Amino acid sequence: MQSTAAALASSDGDGDRSIGRIVSVTGAKAIVLLDGRGGAEGTRLQVSADKPEMGTLFAIDTANTVVLSIVSALNVPVPAHREGEAELWIAELGLVGELVKRANGTAAFNRGVSVYPTLGDRVRVASRLELEQAFYDDKRDSVRVGSIRQDPSIAAMIRVDDLLGKHFAILGTTGTGKSCTTALILRSILQRNPAAHILLLDPHNEYASSFGEWGEVISPRNMQLPYWLLTFEELIEVLIGNPQERKAEIEILQELIPLAKSRYGSGRGNAARDLRRASSDARYTVDTPVPYRMSDLLQVIDERMGKLENKRDLSPYRALKTRLESITLDPRYAFMFGSLTIYDSMAQILGRMFRVPVNSKPITILELTGLPTEIVNVVVSVLCRMTFDFALWSEGQVPVTLVCEEAHRYVPTNPSFGFEPCKRAIAKIAKEGRKYGASLCIVTQRPAEIDPTILSQCNTVFALRMSNDRDQEIVKSAIADTGAGLLEFLSALGQREAIAFGDGVTLPVRIKFDELPAHAMPRSSSARFTEMWQKSVGDEGFLDSIVDRWRNASASAADTLQSASLFAESVNLPVNVAEPPAPAVCEDRRLRSRESHGERRDFAALRREPSVAAAPPAKSAGAVRAMREKLHQR
Repeated sequence: MQSTAAALASSDGDGDRSIGRIVSVTGAKAIVLLDGRGGAEGTRLQVSADKPEMGTLFAIDTANTVVLSIVSALNVPVPAHREGEAELWIAELGLVGELVKRANGTAAFNRGVSVYPTLGDRVRVASRLELEQAFYDDKRDSVRVGSIRQDPSIAAMIRVDDLLGKHFAILGTTGTGKSCTTALILRSILQRNPAAHILLLDPHNEYASSFGEWGEVISPRNMQLPYWLLTFEELIEVLIGNPQERKAEIEILQELIPLAKSRYGSGRGNAARDLRRASSDARYTVDTPVPYRMSDLLQVIDERMGKLENKRDLSPYRALKTRLESITLDPRYAFMFGSLTIYDSMAQILGRMFRVPVNSKPITILELTGLPTEIVNVVVSVLCRMTFDFALWSEGQVPVTLVCEEAHRYVPTNPSFGFEPCKRAIAKIAKEGRKYGASLCIVTQRPAEIDPTILSQCNTVFALRMSNDRDQEIVKSAIADTGAGLLEFLSALGQREAIAFGDGVTLPVRIKFDELPAHAMPRSSSARFTEMWQKSVGDEGFLDSIVDRWRNASASAADTLQSASLFAESVNLPVNVAEPPAPAVCEDRRLRSRESHGERRDFAALRREPSVAAAPPAKSAGAVRAMREKLHQR
């Protein structure tokens, strides 16, 4: 094999493979006058196999270094009018790095340029050995994701520590392979790091098949995210919606929630004594993540209502009580309000979400499909906030990566869209997470609709094909790199191709990603219309099965115990955390839920109404609460 020293000196003497000379150097850019057609020099370039292309890596020899540059533009300012006439061929280069020659004949790659080329220096296409030195030098903390376009025999590597430590983004139009790229990168990282801690937000339930036994899959059916983990802003969004129309109820909750938390912390005590201590008990605030019982909150509301003399003052209390009782029995919110027992499960929830201990499952896939659409942003907000707080209070001992699919939903550019606490939580990870070991991966098809502050914090970008001008401009503005000229042909990239920039790769490079195994493909492929429309499918039984799946998308109220059991098993808790109610009680609850379907208004409708007088509590609701109180006492 040719030595490094020989390779670096290959442009001297008879081995001259240069194809042009430097005619301009300005900052980090240079212009090369290529050996054009016509004359002796033109003949050499014409028969050479080293003709430049967009993105080609060039080498410029200096005294002690080899300056590496990327072709960002090619043009012919003075084209020939007749065959055989001489013409000017110009290549614009971005200076991106250098190979520093060592005394022992080897070379070390450095980003940036310490010794600039001078006018008249000859330019050549980088040799294979120089490409390996630049793209494949550090193998210890790097993983392979594909090959480079200039030489497919050279692996495209990503630096894991730089990629995760400074955040990264995967951008591309729908159908260009974002999901496959995300799965490929994460799988490559997990193969080398089996004790990783990755949380992936999956809004379309497509990633479970990509990770197999590596993944802990959490869906609305086995999810447990108790309401007491929510901050006050998040709880208000779930219970009330628009805070401008419910100020009186918000004030009531703000006063009574700390009291309910205090009551749970001190055990069941005298109600009057608790009320007297409410103002002086400063242990708990509305945002302290400690358990409290919804029954305690309802009881305190009843006590306050009994002390009010003006009946007009009862309206906000009645409306609030109605909403609390309604959401407690709503099967769609069972993952948040449906637990039959209240206990401090925060450590178990954190362990399951962030894989502590890993237990051979280094990635958690949280499937969001099936959650009530009006609170998806609240759930994402809770998870993002917990990611940062977990990294903060673990003092960086457990680095965590949050992968945010469809990120434009949660951090939109328009301030009137989205959920503000969710935006703040993601922005906090983007701005401060690096210090505490919390990293962020942004995946989106609409970069123009993402808050540019968030995108600019992603130091590594994998840009797949993009045809929208606004999206291309946003990506260009977020990239501070001398190789940004490569983005000019974003719209011309092929399938599984991307332009990679930033600290996670040694140089800006056009990558051809490796192909995922068939069993690891995400469930995101486009429908095959012409194939599926060749024959008629479906009968009454087929439609009935669709209706059944549709209706059973949310767990019924009777499935609450099953969900709790699944959660208990997943965190290695004894399944009999609480003694289950008698079958007759569960059956009565299901029957009452069906009978009252026409009488009770949907919770989403209650959130929209400005003021609703409270109806007398249903008997079944009272029975369920009584059952819960007995379980609490046990």
